[in-house]
Amino acid sequence: MSAKAATRHSDSHTGGPCRPKGPPPAPSSAPHNALPRSASWVQLSGHEGSLMPSHSGTVLKRFCPHEQRCLQLLMGDAPLRPFVPEFHGDTTITTATVVAVAVTTTTAPPSRYRSSSQRYNRMQDLLAGFRAPAAMDCKMGVRTYLEEELALARRDPQPRADMLAKMVAVDPTAPTALERERGAVTKPRYMQWRELCSSSASLGFRIEATKKSDGTLRQDFKRTKSRDEVRAALEEFVGGDAVVMESYIRRLHALRVALEVSPFFRSHEVIGSSLLFVHDAGGPAGVWMIDFSKTRPLPPGTALDHRTAWREGNREDGYLGGLDNLVTILEEVAAAAAEAAGAEPRGRRRC
Repeated sequence: MSAKAATRHSDSHTGGPCRPKGPPPAPSSAPHNALPRSASWVQLSGHEGSLMPSHSGTVLKRFCPHEQRCLQLLMGDAPLRPFVPEFHGDTTITTATVVAVAVTTTTAPPSRYRSSSQRYNRMQDLLAGFRAPAAMDCKMGVRTYLEEELALARRDPQPRADMLAKMVAVDPTAPTALERERGAVTKPRYMQWRELCSSSASLGFRIEATKKSDGTLRQDFKRTKSRDEVRAALEEFVGGDAVVMESYIRRLHALRVALEVSPFFRSHEVIGSSLLFVHDAGGPAGVWMIDFSKTRPLPPGTALDHRTAWREGNREDGYLGGLDNLVTILEEVAAAAAEAAGAEPRGRRRC
């Protein structure tokens, strides 16, 4: 049996033009004269296949109404707009597959068509314009699940074998004797354990994945928990490049200032969102906020400082506490690299 696929795009105009005449404007940290990046493209983390490169400096991400709402609001949020991918509406891709049906006659077999449609949000490809980009995904906050998810899972705490398998793959000693006997763990148990076995609960962020400029991909950070382990991973990622480290630190300081005055950030619980770090050797380098599918507006009258310790019911996400720790550790890495090179370490900036 043979098959041939064709695709058809249908763009909506939700949130802005879907087929821009040119590439979206680059943030201030992106190069102005960089060459187009190579055709190779890597999704660092998340659900495989949910992202794919598109045209005109854009990327398609599987449609999520919550994420689309956030991106629309962020396009109107002056402080944070330079720190998120430009949003260009959504598009639907219809794939038609022609399947040749085997028959016993000598005539040409009839054809059967199968079609399926998938909706995507279209946004700026943050890797476009870099020559041989290295990239890192840092998941921000002390938890990656919504309080509503936890409450729902508790109301229906069905043990799941797939979550036990995920747990054992990270740490074979993690399940209790009863969980081993049952051959499953509940979702609330898995969700809370996942944060505790990484640096999320202790530092307010965790490294999800890195890709070096030579294409080396690392996703083995699930048990990277201690401050020293995180620092070593960051050192490996930046490779002692002083220009890149300085660019990242400067960008993160600017992001922190923006977050503290952003109307969007003040009115939302930011869960499961990442910071995407991208650089070429010797610069340039940029950092952007990505992944807003679990970001939710706060109930009326609710306010977060994004640093207070989370207790179920207060909705705190720990985002700014994690950013504080990330900046401090990167500054330590930069100071150590400067000292090793015999240079005078630069003083730490304060916002």
